[in-house]
This record gives sequence, structure tokens and C-alpha cells, in this order.
Amino acid sequence: MPRGASGGGPAQRGARPTAPRPAAPTKGSARAATRPPRATPRRVRLTLSRVDPWSVMLNAFLLSVAIALAMVVVVAVLWIVLAGMGVFDNLNGVLRTLDRKGSSFNLMDYIGFGRVISLSVVIGFIDIILMTALATLGAFLYNICSSLVGGIRLTLSDD
Repeated sequence: MPRGASGGGPAQRGARPTAPRPAAPTKGSARAATRPPRATPRRVRLTLSRVDPWSVMLNAFLLSVAIALAMVVVVAVLWIVLAGMGVFDNLNGVLRTLDRKGSSFNLMDYIGFGRVISLSVVIGFIDIILMTALATLGAFLYNICSSLVGGIRLTLSDD
């Protein structure tokens, strides 16, 4: 007959309890059981020893394109707001009163919407080229300097 099949229960001789007994409580164990253990943030020390110039060039190009587009939009909105407020018309009237010869000077020939937007697009294009080139050059210079001194040391932690 297999053990425990007689139905005599745990009081039967030689029978072992099936569930382990809990350990005797120690001092402070009730407090530790109710509160989760305090996790300390991990800290990792890393060294940035090399930057990939191709990656820097791509990111700088995309960022400078976004900046150039934003600049063109801001210039267009600013021009529309100033024209709607009548600033250019008032400035044109002041310049005509200052001109004693009575010539037909028109300020809008020089600062018309098309000219201003065209100039901002050209400046944005130059900005794209310069920012991309300077960021890539900066990546090369960082790699040279980090090979000499070891790079930038960072300490990262998860709070």
C-alpha cells in the first residue's frame, strides 16, 4: 500500500508532512514582507571614444533642412503680418516725403514678397551646406581629440 493511502492522516507513524513549515519569524521580517525592497539606481560609466562622421553628417543635414524650412515659413509669416499691418505702406510714404526730388520711389520693388522669400530660400540653402559641413568637420575633430585624450566620460543611471 502506498504511503498516505491508508487515510490515517499525518498522525500516522513515519508519515511526513506534505507542506514545509514556515520559518520562525525573525526581527523585522514582517516589515520587510510588507515593503518592497528598495532598488538603488544602477550607475554605468561609459566613455564616448568615437563618433561616426557619416551618422553626424546625415543627422546634421536633416536638422539643417528642418531649420531652413522653418526659417522660410517664419519669414513668409512675418512679411504677411507686417504687410497686413500696413508697415510697408507707411514706410514707403515716409521715404517719399523725405525725397525732395519727387521721384517715383517704391519700397516694394526692393522688399516685395517674392524677393524676400527668394532671399530666405538662398540663405536657407547656404545654411544647409554650412551646418552639414561644420558638423561633419566637428565629428572628425572630435575623433582626433578623443584618440589623444580618451574621449568624454559619461555616467548614466536609471532613476
